[in-house]
Amino acid sequence: MRFLFFLVLLAGIAVGAIYPWAVTNFSGRDIGTWRVYEQGRFKPVTVPLKAGDAPIRVLVDLTARAERIVSQQHAVLTLTAAAGGRTVLASTLQFNRSDPREASPQLPDKIFRDDAGLIRDVSDASYLFTVGPGDAVGIPIRAVDLTLRSDAGEPDGRARPAGLVLGAVGLAGLLLTMIFGGRRPQNPNSQPPPPRWGRGGNTR
Repeated sequence: MRFLFFLVLLAGIAVGAIYPWAVTNFSGRDIGTWRVYEQGRFKPVTVPLKAGDAPIRVLVDLTARAERIVSQQHAVLTLTAAAGGRTVLASTLQFNRSDPREASPQLPDKIFRDDAGLIRDVSDASYLFTVGPGDAVGIPIRAVDLTLRSDAGEPDGRARPAGLVLGAVGLAGLLLTMIFGGRRPQNPNSQPPPPRWGRGGNTR
């Protein structure tokens, strides 16, 4: 039973965490990556997109000299995407949803990624992407990159709740088997029989 509950726990982690992360970061194909912040300046970028690229996943990578981003629920960056004078995506980014990766083994900088969302309806047009600072302070930003992925998938909204339920069941089952699994009934044959005569023996 312990092994079964361990498998249930692993399934919960896979469904609730690994599956959404993989779909967000790896589904579809890369359109390109653009540097939108460098040397203390933000700059908008214009990207020509086609209707066949839909849906498009918008990802933002922030390079900073920090082990983690502590934004206290404040936005580190803001992002808007517009086409034909109409805003098609507006998002705030906090960069605290996943672990960072190293920018280079020789540098202390870390790269933090956040998902700005999906552009589901895409037309043949030039899209203006504007990234700017949020209201969080004290974030040592080195660079910011915008990555677009076409034909991107979207995680099933039921995956995270299902993963939480499976993980809770698996963890609870493991704890119960560890608590009660060690309490084994004592085998009466494991003790030597009482002496039948002498001091402390059977008087019958």
